[in-house]
Amino acid sequence: MELRLGPLLRYVDETRATVWVETSGPAEVEVLGHKARTWSVHGHHYALVRIEGLAPDSTTPYDVKLDGRTVWPLPCSPYGPSVIRTPLADGTFRLTFGSCRRSAPFDETGFKEFGPDALVALAESVAAGDGEPPDAVLLLGDQVYADDPSDAVLRRLHEAHGGRPGSEVADEIGNFEEYTWLYDDSWTTPAVRWLFSTIPLCMLLDDHDLRDDWNTSLTWRRWVTAQPWWRDRVVGAYASYWVYQHLGNLSPEQLDQDATYRAMLTIEDDDERTAYLDSFAWTADEDPASCRWSFYRDFGDVRLLAIDSRCSRHLDPDERAMVDAHEWEWVRRHTVGATRPIRHLLLASTLPFLLAPGLHHLEGWDEAISSGAWGQRGARVGERIRQGMDLEHWASFRKSLDDVTTLLTEVVGGEDPPASILMLSGDVHCSYLAEARLTTVEHPGTAIRQLTMSPFRNPVPQHIRWANHILGTRWMTALLHRLARSAGVRDVAATWRLSHGPWFENGAMTVTLSGAEWAVDVDHAMLRGDLQVLRRTVTCSGLDSSKRLTS
Repeated sequence: MELRLGPLLRYVDETRATVWVETSGPAEVEVLGHKARTWSVHGHHYALVRIEGLAPDSTTPYDVKLDGRTVWPLPCSPYGPSVIRTPLADGTFRLTFGSCRRSAPFDETGFKEFGPDALVALAESVAAGDGEPPDAVLLLGDQVYADDPSDAVLRRLHEAHGGRPGSEVADEIGNFEEYTWLYDDSWTTPAVRWLFSTIPLCMLLDDHDLRDDWNTSLTWRRWVTAQPWWRDRVVGAYASYWVYQHLGNLSPEQLDQDATYRAMLTIEDDDERTAYLDSFAWTADEDPASCRWSFYRDFGDVRLLAIDSRCSRHLDPDERAMVDAHEWEWVRRHTVGATRPIRHLLLASTLPFLLAPGLHHLEGWDEAISSGAWGQRGARVGERIRQGMDLEHWASFRKSLDDVTTLLTEVVGGEDPPASILMLSGDVHCSYLAEARLTTVEHPGTAIRQLTMSPFRNPVPQHIRWANHILGTRWMTALLHRLARSAGVRDVAATWRLSHGPWFENGAMTVTLSGAEWAVDVDHAMLRGDLQVLRRTVTCSGLDSSKRLTS
């Protein structure tokens, strides 16, 4: 019996943890004396081991045993032991985040096309003991690229079925089995595999986890759901996402309440278990209210609330919403309705809430004309622009962005407002920091920032960089603002400016929270000889003092 994938350290609190694994066959998995039997779907075997009795503020090395035989750590690993760190007694919390990681070789060709890998560089930094390690890593979408797999996965696709010659999706992932190839390809990189075994992971899905432009508009959805390949694709996407990513987001209490997880543990027949998961996955796409991909975690007095901004959209052009009413009620319940004090609110979405102002106005204009502000011909033009330029962020779902500013206004206007609201996002293949201010309420005690970091490894071409620079100029921003207003677009109840960036290199961003203070470190990946390392680009503190650092 072998360890096929993992271990992935997922949930960690003061005394408990969960560790996820995939094995080559049925087995009893043991971590720190705690055991779990594997369960299988589609011929693959998984287990989530629940660990209790950890010491607060401690670091505990662990290994993984299958049927009593140690299979992790791997022999001759250049990295240290895998460990479980419980939260620090002083309440300090560090979260590293980013998105968009392509799988490619670490050779001259791979580095030329994709650059160094920020997650590998982070692993090397943690293994070397360079500074304090993060207490958690948040992966904000595009963990895998189902619509643009690596050359290694493409070879497997072609060997399996000749690449579906003549099909529009000939070189794309088509079902659950093929999704497992993506995770094997991405998560077995030695440095990343070790990093994921020793730093707790939180994950959200975005469009490339299924297909580019996923749920961009009603027009797109009507087209894609009519395709003969859609059912296998969406069932494979949701089912594999639940197994590989979402399951580990849940706390032990949430696991106990999860009907799908209970079914995986209690259904005895493998085919019946697989059919159950596939039915769940299909229903999740047909009826978004049937499940929830959003989640929250509390780290002391810090709340991380991760919002699904892809699956739960409402796409009717007359009442378009990034998050439908069912999902938004849940978001409100765990923010303005929270039953415990929140000193720092980390509001995560794969897609940025606040874009560069010029792009924000462009998306607002396009949504308005796509919804008929300039007639039916304008709506057709707007839809082509929306899909062609990927104009599908919160700014292009203006009702939802208004809901966000209303939410923030209520949070900062409460009896005990947080010291910071940090909005964490990825997707746009650049990184930047934006300072925001609500216009309908004073909030001197609450800092509001948009923190955007992507990619881990997938830089954009030069022409897109130039387009971003042009959109960021004052004259273009003013022009696009006037254009949006001409289509009837109202300003949102906030103002903001980019205080740092944009940058387009691969990288990672780290938020450090301690007491009422917060700080942000922006790191970008570089090659130092054969080693992939992180270079500090900017440190910005909650005292609004920032400095640019040189390499």
